[in-house]
Amino acid sequence: MTKEYRAAIVGTGAALPDRVLTNFDLEKMVDTSDEWIHTRTGIRERRIAEKGVCTSDLAAAASRKAIEAAGLRPEDITLIIVATITPDHIFPCTAANLQTKIGAVNAGGFDLSAACSGFVYALNMAADHVKSDPKRCALVVGADILTKFIDWTDRTSCILFGDGAGAVVVRAVDDGRGLLSMEMGMDGTGASLMQIPAGGSVLPPSEETIRDRKHFVVLRGREVFKFAVTKMADLVTDALKDCGLTINDVKLIVPHQVNLRILAYAAERLGISMDKIYCNIERYGNTTAASIPIALDEAVRAGKIERNDIIVFVAFGAGLGWASCAMRW
Repeated sequence: MTKEYRAAIVGTGAALPDRVLTNFDLEKMVDTSDEWIHTRTGIRERRIAEKGVCTSDLAAAASRKAIEAAGLRPEDITLIIVATITPDHIFPCTAANLQTKIGAVNAGGFDLSAACSGFVYALNMAADHVKSDPKRCALVVGADILTKFIDWTDRTSCILFGDGAGAVVVRAVDDGRGLLSMEMGMDGTGASLMQIPAGGSVLPPSEETIRDRKHFVVLRGREVFKFAVTKMADLVTDALKDCGLTINDVKLIVPHQVNLRILAYAAERLGISMDKIYCNIERYGNTTAASIPIALDEAVRAGKIERNDIIVFVAFGAGLGWASCAMRW
C-alpha cells in the first residue's frame, strides 16, 4: 500500500530586535497615549530593528533556531520561501541572501508577497514541495521590518507595527500528523486600504514621491477593522469544516496578531474562551508576515502545543487577502 504523506512542521524559531518602543515612548512622538493605544489595539510595546539590520538578518536568526529545533543542518534544506513585504531589495529575492547567511547551499528559493497572510500562503507552497518527495525539506520564513516604512508622524499607523521574524521547517510525515486543510482567498477591491503607494511600477521613486511621503505605509484602519472582525471566525470554521473537525477539537488557534479586539470578537463568535487563542500582540504589535510563526514558536517552546494537538492558523491583511489552515501537530 502506498504511504500517504502530509506536510508537518518539525521545527520552529523566532528572532526579535532588542530595541523596545513602548506606548509611553510614542506619547512623546505623536498625539496619542498608552491608554488610547492599548484600549483600541491591545498593544503595549513593539520591537524596532536598529539601523543596518535588514530583513534577511532577522530571518537568518530565526531560521537557525528552527533548523536546530528540527535536528537538521542547513545543507538539508531543499527549498526556502521567505514571506515578506519588506525585502532586502526589489531583486534579488531575500531568500537568496538568507541562503547565503545560513549556508543552505542545496536549497532553491523565492520570496512571497502576501502581507500578513504571507506565512500561511508560503506554508501551503512548502507543503506541496515536500509531500511529493519525503527526502525534501522546506524552510518557511515570515519576516518583516515594516517600521522602516512607517511615517512616525502618522498616529494611525505608527502605533501598530513592530519588526521580527519567525521560521519553521517543513517535512513529509506518514503518521497522520501534518497539514489537514488550507483556505486562501482575496478581495482585490480592497487593495488600496493598506499599501505603500510609491516604489513600484505605478509610482516609481522620484523627487515628487519622496516629497509627498508616498513611500510610507498608508492605512485606512476603520475599513480594515470591519473586514477583519467578521472574517477571522469564518476562516477558522471553514478550515475545520474542510477536514471534518469542529472548534471543540481544537487545542489552540494561532492567529495573525492584528488587534486584540478582533481576536476577542472572534472568540465570542466561535464560542470559545480567549485561552484557546494564542496572543502576544501586547508585546510585539503587528509584525505582519512574521506574526504567526513568532507566536507559534512561543507557544511550542512554552509547552502549549503537544504532539497530535489540532491547531489552526488564521491570517488576513493587505490585498485584501486571507488564509487559514488546520494542522495535527
